[in-house]
Order: sequence, then structure tokens, then C-alpha cells
Amino acid sequence: MELSPQYNAKEVEEKIYKLWEESGFFAPEAHQPRAGNPNKNKPFCIIMPPTNANGNLHAGHALVMTIEDIMTRYKRMRGFKTLWLPGLDHAGFETQVVYEKKLEKEGRSRFGMPSEELYKEIWNFTEENKKNIEGQVKKMGSSCDWSRKKFTLDNDIVKIVNKTFEKLYNDGLVYRGKKIINWCSKHQTSLSDLETKDEERTDKFYYLKYGPFTIATARPETKFGDKYVVMHPKDKRYKDWKDGQKIELEWINGPITATIIKDEAIDMEFGTGVMTITPWHDPVDFEIAERHNLEKEQIIDFYGKLLPIAGEFVGLKILEARPKIIEKLQSKGLVEKIEENYKHVVKTCYKCNTLIEPQIKEQWFLKMKPLAEPAIKAIKSEKVRFIPSHYKKIALHWLNNIIDWNISRQIVWGIPIPAKICEKCGFPMVDLEDKITQCQTPCKGPVRKETDTFDTWFSSGQWPYASLGYPISKDFKTFFPTDVMETGGDLIFFWVSRMIMFSLYNTKKVPFKTVYMHGLVLDAKGQKMSKSKGNVINPLDLIDKFGTDALRMSLVMGNTPGTSLPLDENKIKAHRNFANKIWNAGRFVMMNTAGTNLSKKPKLSKEDAKSLSELNKLISQVTKEMDNFKFYIVSEKLYHYFWHTFADKIIEAKKKDLASEDLAKKDSAKWLLLEIYATCLQLLHPFMPFITEEIYQQLPLKKKQKCLMVEEWPIA
Repeated sequence: MELSPQYNAKEVEEKIYKLWEESGFFAPEAHQPRAGNPNKNKPFCIIMPPTNANGNLHAGHALVMTIEDIMTRYKRMRGFKTLWLPGLDHAGFETQVVYEKKLEKEGRSRFGMPSEELYKEIWNFTEENKKNIEGQVKKMGSSCDWSRKKFTLDNDIVKIVNKTFEKLYNDGLVYRGKKIINWCSKHQTSLSDLETKDEERTDKFYYLKYGPFTIATARPETKFGDKYVVMHPKDKRYKDWKDGQKIELEWINGPITATIIKDEAIDMEFGTGVMTITPWHDPVDFEIAERHNLEKEQIIDFYGKLLPIAGEFVGLKILEARPKIIEKLQSKGLVEKIEENYKHVVKTCYKCNTLIEPQIKEQWFLKMKPLAEPAIKAIKSEKVRFIPSHYKKIALHWLNNIIDWNISRQIVWGIPIPAKICEKCGFPMVDLEDKITQCQTPCKGPVRKETDTFDTWFSSGQWPYASLGYPISKDFKTFFPTDVMETGGDLIFFWVSRMIMFSLYNTKKVPFKTVYMHGLVLDAKGQKMSKSKGNVINPLDLIDKFGTDALRMSLVMGNTPGTSLPLDENKIKAHRNFANKIWNAGRFVMMNTAGTNLSKKPKLSKEDAKSLSELNKLISQVTKEMDNFKFYIVSEKLYHYFWHTFADKIIEAKKKDLASEDLAKKDSAKWLLLEIYATCLQLLHPFMPFITEEIYQQLPLKKKQKCLMVEEWPIA
């Protein structure tokens, strides 16, 4: 059989993926390695990080699919019972934000829409995206088991998530409380600390006369309700003022009575060392008020507008009101000075950049310290290994300083919190079966259904064991704990640490043995891709232009874990040339080795024996490096060996032997060329699966598997 003159990736890839799917070899049960394989029946499992079902794959997803497929194909060829389980994430707030933008373009808004109607529309939107994303994942050559695919809104997943919530509640780890939270006035929902971003801004800093004191603030709009003056008990400047002492003073809208409070939270070096507090709108102030049992009053509503307490300024938005408030204070002689260029860090919504307004609101919270302690022990004892290793320190730092997690979201899209609230006394009750009709406390009051949904990370944090059918399924018993979690370094807090905590809490086991962190995929200039910059690279466009194998090699070669990778079309073009080199070498080998039987090894010439020895040395090296997740090194070694050793040197040297009348020398050359070429196809297969499979299907071998993807990894 002879290969066609040119390799046509478009023609080959769809055909080969269909061959793989029809073979059934994506399923771990479908292939049994040869007897005596030491890895036979040993499980190997990767749970695919569930892609958000709200758009298309981007270059970062392409990297994920490439690295995880390399791991999967390698382990399958080594004889492991290999499962790569694919899945998609409903992605809660993220997906609703995407859909809100769609509604805006249509001149509609989610506000005012019936919840059921909005949920149905987003469901249909994600269903379409799911089909699209599955097709794109397949385009990347991903050898995952589609028969086991999961979605974070599948009924069985939702049941597991709800049962975890009930267990946490019964164990006293979940509570509903009126605490200060991060509030996005644009999206009208609370956010966790991880869903806000710190941004340095330059504002004016105002020094205001507050009775006998001078206070400093960047937010005069919050000061309408300030009636507590706080100072450090050890500040000698204010030693004559007594805790609880009352003072009368003129303020924004008239005379008020203020109370002196002494508290060690005050920074004596900041401003004048004296501050007034707004407990409803500042986390530090809230904690001071809690310690001293002080009143808390709301000044700004949930839409970012001033409430009636602001008097004449009621209804104004914060930034609109600020200069007017200062103008009034100046008219009263209460502005001591204004610092023009005050640099400070503010919290903003990570999706829309709206300034976060701290608010006090009844929410569901999860106590994190009891969950973090077992995770810290597991990480310290290396039950979970991080690649690169410095992520261990990062994870431990966050876990050691963890705070309670607000798991409530005021959005429609997601898993509803299965609870009822007493309308009379406010008592919260978990109700998985929706059967509670009255309060379970002696008050026996009427109840209402909780309308909040879970933070999406509450459900995706349970992904490894939930997707495997915890607690009784055969897959869970076979494949859990999983072997590798491959994801981006930016998810170390959002997701990785939470998966470890939830898994230890529910299953008493870590969810995975190794965490492999890839870096960002950047543009050719080393800049982060963003739609606003117009530098987003669509992997499907690159596949269409250069072929999947060329893109995969470009993504992995030189890509050390945790390091960002610039993706340049010239690099992909170079790997398309490499694919052509493999193809052309195959044409030469197949035309010149017809009838050669690899199982009958001839007596090799001294030169050929040396070449075989060098090949075996390569096999040993790359096998060790594959086991150590050094795919960036393996891809480079294979590239250089094939091109510069095999194609440039060995093939060229053997042309003379192939034309020789010395049959022994001729047989030795034929056997060597076919042996090296077939071995290179096996070694390259995890990296370049399409072209290697296409050639393997046409390779004149007497003993071979139905697919290269289940051919056994070479042994030196």
C-alpha cells in the first residue's frame, strides 16, 4: 500500500475520529492489553474540567484538551484501564452574564422576566452550546469516553450537590446569617471574595471636621449614618476620650449625637488615627460594630442609590452625589482639606468592573476552616502533588487564611438552594424533597421557598466524585480517587482547593493524586488574549488552516507547566511542515519495505544495530519523562529525533543499502527503517494522533491492532 502524495488534514481528521468512535476504544472496558502487561486492569482516570456551556472553545481550552489527551493516550498505550470523562458546566453567574448580554442586544432585560421563562431560555441556549462545544472538543482529537459525558445540571449531579448541602447543614457547617457581603449593583447578586478583583484607582481623599475630630475618607456618601467615632485604645492623642462617651456635633444634614468607641482594629498611622464607621457598607466597620453590639444602618440601596437617610440627596447614585455632598460640607465649614491624587485599591465585579458595594444581607454561608484543615494535612503530606511545585505553597497560604464562603447567588440560572425560610421567625430549613409546609420551630409559622441558587463553584467543587456516580457506582469504586486534575493556575482557589476540601469531607479521600497546572495561552506578542484587544485566537480557524496535529504540537512543545505560552502562527506552520515530513518519510519507507516482517528480525549490520540501540535509548528517556509529565521535553526530543536523526541521517544513509545487491545489508536496512518508523508513530501518537493513526492504518505490518490508539507503547 502506498500513501497519497500529500497529507490532507481536513480529509483525514473527520474520517479518523469516526474510526476511533466506532471502535469503542474511548471506553476503558473496550481494550484489553496483552497478557503479562504489568499495567493491565490498573485504572487511570482524568475528569475533564467542565467547559462552560456558554460559548466556543478558545485557545486555552485547546491547550487543556491537548495536554489531557496526551496523558490519556499515553496511559492507554501503556495498558492502563483508561478513562477520560468529558463534561460541561452550567457555570451559573458566568453563563447568566453571557445571556444577559444577548438579551441587551435584543432590547430585553432579565429584570421583569418570569424566572421560569428566563431559566428555560438559558437552558435552550446552553443546550445549543453543548452540542457545539462537543464538536469542537472532538476536533481537537480528544479521546474521551462520550458515553459517560456529564453536565453539572444532570439530575444525579444535582442530587449529590443537594445531599452535600444537607450534610453540611446537619453538621453545623452551613448557616444562614445576616452578614456583610460583596454586592454587584449591575447584576443584582452577591459575589464571593474570589469573584471580585482588586483595582487601583486614583480618587480624592477628604479630611472632614467631625466635632472635635478630623476624619479622613474617600467615600463621603456613606457618612450620613455615621454616629460612632472609633480610635485605638493605646493612641495617646486621644487618651482623654472615654469609651462610650457622647458628643454633640453638626453634620451633613444637621446636628447629631455621636458615641466614642475604642477598638484595636484602628490603624493609628492612617489619616488622623480617628475614623467614623459605616457598618452596613464596610467589612472592617461591620466587624467593629459586631464586637461592640452597635447599630447598623443602610445608607445605599442595592441599586447603588442613596436612601432617605441622605435627606436631599436621596435617589442619587454614589458618584453623582459625592461632589454635591462635599459642596454642602464645605458650605458648613466642615471640609478641612482635600487630597487630589489618593491612590487606593477598590473591589470591582470580575465580570462587569462595577464597583462592589458591601451590603448586609441574609445569605447562606459555609464555614471553611473545618473543611480546610483536612485539606492542609493532605497537601502537606503529599497526598496531592502539584506541578509546578510552587502551587503547593500558594494553596496552603490560601487555606491557612480561609474565610467563610457566601454560597448564595441571586440569579435564576443554576442549582436552586433546596431550603425553606420561616416568614415569621426567619428560621432556615433544608428541604430536599420540597415537603416542608410550616416552620419546624415552635413558632409553626408559614414558610417560603428559598429563591437563591448555589454559587457555581459549590457544585463544580464536587465534580470529581459526583461525575463518577458517588457513592455506589462501579465507576466511582474503580476510578476514584482520580489520577490527574489538569487545569489553569488561576483556578487554584476557585476550584482546585475546594475540590480537595469537598472530597475529603464526603469521601474521606483526596479527589486526585496530581494537579497539573498549565499557563495562559498568549498571542504572538506575549499579550493576554481578550476580545477588547481583538487578539483572541480561535483554535478552529487554526485547525482549518494547519491541521489539528500541528496546533497540538505548537501548544505543547516548549510549554513548561505553569508558564504562559505565546501562540504564533509561524510556529504552527512549522509543525504543519513537520507533519508533512512524517508523511513523506512514511511514503519512502512504505515504498521501500514492502513485504518486510518486523517479527522476523534479521541480523543487523553494525551500523544498524547502533541505530537501534539509539532508538531504544530514546524510548527509555521519553517513557521516563512521560511518566514525569514532561511532555514539553518529550515532544521536542521526538521532533528532533524524527527530523534530524531519522529523516536527515538514517534514511539518507540507508538509501545506498536499499539499492545494494547485498541482500543481508538490504534486509537489515528495510527492517531497521520500518522498525524505527513504526516506533516513531507510536511515540508520536499521543501528540499527533490523526496523522499517526492514518499512516498506521496503511502501514504494512502483519501484526497490528485495529487502531494505533490501542497499540502498546514501545519497550526498549
